[in-house]
Amino acid sequence: MDERKRRVFLTGIFGTILVFVVLAAVIGVDSVLTSLKAAKPRAVAFTFLFALCWLAAWGLMLRAVLVTLDADISVSEAFFVYSGAVFANNVTPFGQAGGEPVAAALISKVSETRYETALVSIASVDVLNVVPSISLIVIGVGYYATSTAVGERVETAVGTAVVLIGGIVVAMLLVWRYRHTIVEHLPSMLSPYLGRIGRGHIETEPLEADITDRLRRFFENIEQVATNRRTLTLIVGFSLAGWLFQAAALMAAFGSLGYSVSPAVLVFVIPLANLAGAAPLPGGLGGIEAAFIALLLPTTGISAASITAAVLIFRGAIYWMPVLIGGATVSVLGIKAV
Repeated sequence: MDERKRRVFLTGIFGTILVFVVLAAVIGVDSVLTSLKAAKPRAVAFTFLFALCWLAAWGLMLRAVLVTLDADISVSEAFFVYSGAVFANNVTPFGQAGGEPVAAALISKVSETRYETALVSIASVDVLNVVPSISLIVIGVGYYATSTAVGERVETAVGTAVVLIGGIVVAMLLVWRYRHTIVEHLPSMLSPYLGRIGRGHIETEPLEADITDRLRRFFENIEQVATNRRTLTLIVGFSLAGWLFQAAALMAAFGSLGYSVSPAVLVFVIPLANLAGAAPLPGGLGGIEAAFIALLLPTTGISAASITAAVLIFRGAIYWMPVLIGGATVSVLGIKAV
């Protein structure tokens, strides 16, 4: 790990610790531990089982994208590779933005595809996961609003989600609209700077040609996925299944503490809370937990200590289990994550 990456990583760790210290001071460690001790082991086991189902569903998403791009990868390989991708996202700051290059390297090695093809595959999974998440937010908030007044905190979270997702969609559409211009002009702008990186000087013309070729293949791969409607439908279906398995996992976590929470609340809280993964924290650790607590307090009527305990059980399955599985996968394959 170079010095710059080390500083970013340590800053993220410090930020995570700070968030948890604040949460502990506000909510109280003793009351949270008391709730955790009362958790029913069988229901906790179901939380982890549903989390495994989520990993499997989104692993199948990744496989469907790779098959569309003519890459050969088995169902079991897709599961472990996607777990490795989640691990990369969970240990690097800014979530997917920090972990995708590592995930692409992992996918490229296992599926024996070009790096840009692997990058398209994991980026496609992340982007297409937005489609069901928006639907779940709209449906969940709409159903919740029919029986309960939507609080200011939820309104703010939904508004923020709309702005962020809208901005991402607009940016993607602009990149796609001007993709030919990007391929034509971006390599000549980047190659003089990239050629000076490292100990030796790289000739500009061959580097520019290589960047142009990689960008062209990158956009061709995106088009190949986007124009296959049957595969797109299948991928979105796997994505929706993954979101619902996450909701089932969080429901099981609350059930382990003796609470029943409306599925309508969980299906919009989960994608909203995950937006905190964009924070400069390792995989959003700390920020996502805080977002869950902030959203669940006004929508469930459950005590802060019990909500925190349920969220910690849920995040143990959704965050820490993929870290263990994916970390082992990345380690065996010799990919550097940080």
